[in-house]
Amino acid sequence: MGFEETWVPGTEAGRDGVRAILRAPRDTVIGLDFDGTLAPIVADPSLARAHPGVAGALRVLASEVRAVVVVTGRPAALAVEYGGLAGVPGVVVLGHYGAERWEDGELTAPQVHPGVAGAREALPGVLARSGAPEGTGLEDKGRSVAVHTRRTAAPEEALELLRAPVGALAAEHGLVVEPGRLVLELRPPGVDKGAALTGFLRERAAGSVLYAGDDLGDVAAFAAVEKLRGEGMAGLLVCSAAVGDAPVRELADRADLVVPGPAGVVELLESLGQALTAR
Repeated sequence: MGFEETWVPGTEAGRDGVRAILRAPRDTVIGLDFDGTLAPIVADPSLARAHPGVAGALRVLASEVRAVVVVTGRPAALAVEYGGLAGVPGVVVLGHYGAERWEDGELTAPQVHPGVAGAREALPGVLARSGAPEGTGLEDKGRSVAVHTRRTAAPEEALELLRAPVGALAAEHGLVVEPGRLVLELRPPGVDKGAALTGFLRERAAGSVLYAGDDLGDVAAFAAVEKLRGEGMAGLLVCSAAVGDAPVRELADRADLVVPGPAGVVELLESLGQALTAR
C-alpha cells in the first residue's frame, strides 16, 4: 500500500496535509520535537538518545523536502549530539524553544536571560523548603533550569506539590514555567515552539508542514500549525505516544495522527521518505 493508504489522518485537514506534502514535497517543512518524539523518554534526561532509525530517516527526507527542523527545549548542541544529527546534511535544530539555532555545524544564540542564574542558585533551597521528595531532580540547560519528578515515589503528587513554589520563584526572576510530562521548566518569557516553528516556516516560505510532538511544550507548535492552516498553509499534526503510556490529551485531541512513540514516528518518516523517493 502507498503512504496515503497506510497513514490515514482522522481529520480532513490532516488528509489535506498529506496530499499537499506528497504533491509538492519541495514546499514542505518537516518539524519535529526531540524528547518523546525522536528519542524515548528516560528517567535521566542526560541518557536520552534518538531512536536508531532517526538519522537515516531524516537523511532521506532532507534531500526530498524544503527543510527538516528539530524544535526542542533542550540546548541545540545536546539535541544534535544525542540525536546523531551532525552527520545529517540539511537538518536545522532550534534549541531552547527557538532561542538557539544550530545549522551547518554553527551554533548561534543570544545572551542568557539574567534571571536564569538567580533561579538556578535559589532553586535547591526552594525545593528543600517545599518538601520536595527524594528523587526530585534538577536539570541545568544553561538557558533554563528544569525540575523533574519522574524518579520520585509519587511523581504526579510531587509535581503538584512543587508547582506553586517553582512558579513563584520563576516570577521573582522574570521567568515563566513551562510544564511538561513530570517536569517544570523555568525559562525566559516570549519564546515557545509555536513562535519558533512559525518563524522558521515563514523564513523558508513553506507551503506545507508536518509537525510531530508528544508533550505540553508542543501545544504551542500545534496551535501555530492550526493558525497557519486557517491562513491557507496545509499541515499534518502528529502526536507521539509511547506504547503503554497515555498520550497527552491536549495534543492527542488536536492531532491528525497518533503514532506509537519514537518508533512510530520513525516508521512514519521512513514511509514518507520511501514515498517521496519513489516519485
